[in-house]
Amino acid sequence: MRRIIIIALSVALLTTTAWVVRGAAAGSTAQTTRSAAATISDQSGQRKALYQSQLEQNLQHQHPAAHQHPAAATTGDAGRLASQLARARLATAKYATNLGAAKADGYQIITRMMPDMGYHFLNPTIQGFDVTKPPILVYERHGRAWQLAAFEWVFPTKPATPPLPGATYGSFGAACHYKDGTFVFTASQDKCAKRSPQTGAAFNFWHPDLVTLHVWLWYPNPAGLYNGTNPYIRPFNRG
Repeated sequence: MRRIIIIALSVALLTTTAWVVRGAAAGSTAQTTRSAAATISDQSGQRKALYQSQLEQNLQHQHPAAHQHPAAATTGDAGRLASQLARARLATAKYATNLGAAKADGYQIITRMMPDMGYHFLNPTIQGFDVTKPPILVYERHGRAWQLAAFEWVFPTKPATPPLPGATYGSFGAACHYKDGTFVFTASQDKCAKRSPQTGAAFNFWHPDLVTLHVWLWYPNPAGLYNGTNPYIRPFNRG
């Protein structure tokens, strides 16, 4: 976005310079210069308004479930969200391409590659909502390389107040999770096998039905910041 604004300013300066030259040839340099200055001021204001409008539209570009009706983001919401996301990005930069660092800090695999999402890694010591401490990191794998793509928070029920402006939610059914990231949807923990039916890995934990909140901070998502899936992840689906 910064690059687009710089290009737009350059075009405006070139146009203004041409007007000044033509004015000088006609003997009206002073008048044209004043007119050009006013034009630059007007265009600067228009660009600022356009930038703000585009920012708000991007923050609102989400695809919530049919039953959800999130309130439209205000200018204040946009600024607050931008600040929160900047803090989150700074706090998690060390994990961006370093899965080893995440594991060293307590993140462990809870799902293998989920189509159009990624591999999920949970830190069970993180509780509550803190935008700088996501309990779940979502990674994409390409060969031996890992790229952090999104964060995820889970709740037993939909939060009464959105933890982030304009937040929309998904869901994840009750499931038994195993040490290697395999899982089985099961209504109660007493029905969890001690070993993964797919791989034989040891049982890790069970959880009830959950409400989920994804935030695609480290990978662009044309479907929206909070959308559960991301079409840009499709090339990674084979792991």
